Formats: sequence, C-alpha cells, structure tokens
Amino acid sequence: MDAVRELVEVWTDDGGAPVRMVWRARRFRVSDTPTTLVGPAAWWAPFSGHDAAPGHPPLTIAGWRFQATADDGETHVFDLERVDGRWRVLRVFD
Repeated sequence: MDAVRELVEVWTDDGGAPVRMVWRARRFRVSDTPTTLVGPAAWWAPFSGHDAAPGHPPLTIAGWRFQATADDGETHVFDLERVDGRWRVLRVFD
C-alpha cells in the first residue's frame, strides 16, 4: 500500500459512486463495486468530546474504495476522498 495525496479527476454515476478516473495522466475504469469509506459527520465535530452512548457518532460517506483498471490491464485498488469539491487519492494498493 502506498500512501499518496494526489488530486485526480473522477466521474461518478447518478448515486455518486465513482465509475472512472484519470490518475497520473492515465484513464482507469472502475472494475468492481465501489465500497464507501465512512467517518464522523462534519456537523458532529463540536460534539466530538461527548459520549454518543448508546450508539456511535453519526457517520457520513468520507470517500470510496474501489478497484480500477487501465486499458492495458494495469489494476489497482484506490482509496479516494472528496475535499473542497476536488477528488484526492489517499492510498493505492497494488
């Protein structure tokens, strides 16, 4: 796993899931079902020091993990997040 922090262009379906992306000047198509990465909802931050018992803090989609394949067959698993309207690669698994 390589940790990276690179901006990428991402195209999504009507539900917001990634379907293709351009990373390092190469086009990759999503070749499996994307999985959501979740984290605490941003609006919860002022309350983060409080106990959320009996449950957990509210969660929101923080990013996506998916396998994507280039036209030449090169395949990676990517973790992406969306920050300030831009997509960013967090990790790449070979």
